[in-house]
Amino acid sequence: MATNPFEDSQGRYVVLANEEGQYSLWPARIQQPAGWELVKDEGSKEECGEFIEANWTDMRPRSVVAAMGG
Repeated sequence: MATNPFEDSQGRYVVLANEEGQYSLWPARIQQPAGWELVKDEGSKEECGEFIEANWTDMRPRSVVAAMGG
């Protein structure tokens, strides 16, 4: 069993996003932090990683995109 819940390849995860549009792979068994919203229900680490890869296509925070004019 992995001691770090963020590195458990057999664990269950969710995907969270913050107001800046940044994504996080989060262990499902740990309470989500304040300021983060659930954007993908529980799945395997691989499933959640694929979701992030497909949906987080611009790594820049929303505030930076807005400051750059779009």
